[in-house]
Amino acid sequence: MSIEEEDTCFTSFNMASARRVKRVAASQPGFLNLKTSKDSAESLGFKRKRVNRNKKKNWNKYSDINDVESFLDDVRHQERTTGGLLSEKSDDSLFFLDIGEPKKVEQKVPESVEGKKRKGKTSRPLRIDLILQHDSLVPPPKDVLAYQQPNAKKLRRIAQKAEHLAAKGVVPRRQKRLLSRKPVVKGANKAVTEANNYPSRGYYDIWGQETKDSADPWYLQQTGKKRVKRPEKLNEKPSVLPAVEVIAPGGSYNPDFFSHQALLKDAHEVEVKKKKEEDKLERQLAVNKEDTATVDTILQEEVEGLVEEEEDEEETPPNEEEEDAIVGAISLAQKKTERQRKKEKAEKIKEQLRLTNRRETDQRQQLFQLRSIKASVKQQEQSTDEKQKLRKANQEAEKSQPRRLGKLKFQPQDMEVQLSDELAGSLRQLKPEGSVLKDRFKSLQKRNLIEPRERAKFKRRLKLKYVEKRAFKEIT
Repeated sequence: MSIEEEDTCFTSFNMASARRVKRVAASQPGFLNLKTSKDSAESLGFKRKRVNRNKKKNWNKYSDINDVESFLDDVRHQERTTGGLLSEKSDDSLFFLDIGEPKKVEQKVPESVEGKKRKGKTSRPLRIDLILQHDSLVPPPKDVLAYQQPNAKKLRRIAQKAEHLAAKGVVPRRQKRLLSRKPVVKGANKAVTEANNYPSRGYYDIWGQETKDSADPWYLQQTGKKRVKRPEKLNEKPSVLPAVEVIAPGGSYNPDFFSHQALLKDAHEVEVKKKKEEDKLERQLAVNKEDTATVDTILQEEVEGLVEEEEDEEETPPNEEEEDAIVGAISLAQKKTERQRKKEKAEKIKEQLRLTNRRETDQRQQLFQLRSIKASVKQQEQSTDEKQKLRKANQEAEKSQPRRLGKLKFQPQDMEVQLSDELAGSLRQLKPEGSVLKDRFKSLQKRNLIEPRERAKFKRRLKLKYVEKRAFKEIT
């Protein structure tokens, strides 16, 4: 068969398939052929162009789908005008019985105040409103987003859990809180404020303690009027020391003799302690005279290494014991025999049995030592209690001592003491000592409110340059 004959057969096959598709489309239920027979004949008798259908680029370009599009257009037209296919409609919806025009019942329409209408004519909508009205009977598509709900799966699971608990008779915590709320008393008269000119009326103390709010705590929490619960740690003071420490009686401007002597003794002990620390530091930094360099030691260091001392070193003969040790090490490294392994295993099992028997013997022996064991346990408990008491006492004592808050250690302030010849007989002759600002600063450090600190040292970046001015040179 030649190529031309193959093309002819292929073209005739395509035409036959196109006619079959049209016949199937026309046989569909509800299809109305709106075209005339002439148009259909022209469409059926259209001479197609001979093209090569084996190529993919010609599939859509030379494919005739007008019959399918016309069928779909007709279906869509029926849905818009009648709300569905005519073949699926009932006869009552398509036909009606014409019995003539019904008699019109005259109804008196009340005249409006705004404007009188013309008699015999009803009010009709404007043409522009009719154009804008939706004339399609196809229902709008379902808006999926309108039915979507955020966290719908989670809420559904929570609702199912609540139903399951309700079936068991379990009340959730939120419902319990709502049930435990105080019932609101309706009709309760509000307290009437009294006038300020009433003499027997109690005045409000602004410095007094705050009264507890009698409102519902759940309501205060939801409205944001309830204060946040303060942690108990913030209520604890960092130190038990008072803010202002009263000086000893001997520090008065006109003290008693014995109290003044007691204060002088305390100041003396402080100075003695400082002196001991200074002496200890001097002893640690003192230079030993024996370690100082002399003329002989300097000469010996200079000459060291220049004089060579010749010593005849005799070669020592090899020791026989070392050789035996080397040979023994080599022999131990050799592979063990089966007999040696069995012997070692038996000795190991025998040692384990011996230890087990010894442990059991010790446990049986402890039965006869119950009295001494009880005494030792009781003694240990007593020592533990004493240690706990001592530890608590130390903790209580540490509360009154400054803690280490920074890299520097707290240094107490020097005691302000006047000697016996410096005492004044009156306040007018009293000489002021110390500084109130420094005293408060040290008090804050002692009560662990701020860390001990030193004044920042100023370091000059650039050196000073001294220049003599011309006027100064002329004078000198």
